[in-house]
Amino acid sequence: MGGFEPVARPDAPLARRNPVAKLAAALVFSIVLIATLDPVAPAIAIAVELAVLPLFGVHPRVLLRRAWPLLLSAAGIVVTLVLFAADRSGRVLVEAGPVVVTSGVLLTALGLVLRVFAVALPGVIVFATTDPTDLADALVQNAKAPARFAIGALAAFRLVPLLGHEWQMIAMARRARGVDAGRNPVARLRLFASTGFALLVGAIRRGTRLAVAMDARGFDAGTPRTVARRQRFGPADAALVAGATALALAAITASVLLGTFRPLIS
Repeated sequence: MGGFEPVARPDAPLARRNPVAKLAAALVFSIVLIATLDPVAPAIAIAVELAVLPLFGVHPRVLLRRAWPLLLSAAGIVVTLVLFAADRSGRVLVEAGPVVVTSGVLLTALGLVLRVFAVALPGVIVFATTDPTDLADALVQNAKAPARFAIGALAAFRLVPLLGHEWQMIAMARRARGVDAGRNPVARLRLFASTGFALLVGAIRRGTRLAVAMDARGFDAGTPRTVARRQRFGPADAALVAGATALALAAITASVLLGTFRPLIS
């Protein structure tokens, strides 16, 4: 279960906030930043996120361990834009045959990479400081989400760490049968795809069985349900959402004042 268990200090001031408040703050902070393509606003947002990290009780090493897939996506964005960007404006920096790298391409890539980090890091911080059970309870009590949706999402969170164990078991079973790619990269890619497909089929089967079991136990009956743990949404939680909104708007305002604002839809 370790992949989605909270890893923050429980006494941190923002880690104690209502899960719905933290989720709403992350969504508001991220959605506002989607409006621009310039690198200034997301850079300011990332600086703010790293500055408030101690208030959430998350160690930077833990954040890096959970956010490392973002580095792969950032590398993919840079390579894609360098190879296939239609706008090659700006000063030419590198020209090697069909590959032309200009300052405009690098500026666009920088803006997209920073925006990916600025949008994704709040979600990483929220799930690093929130117990999935508390989140499901808060969604039902405070956000008035259907119990079937909230508890189904909780079940999905609890089952995700099993995918890693199943991947290892599938790989070991195939290795025991003599199915090994060796050093052939094409064979490795083919084996990776077939293992992923087998994992997907297993996940769908498990999800179907879980859905049937939940319906059999009355999760879709529509009758009022009691809660074991109360989740209260107080003034401090509302202040967290308002603060996230104000900081996101401040980042956009700074971008406009500096003259770098590039709207997503122009």
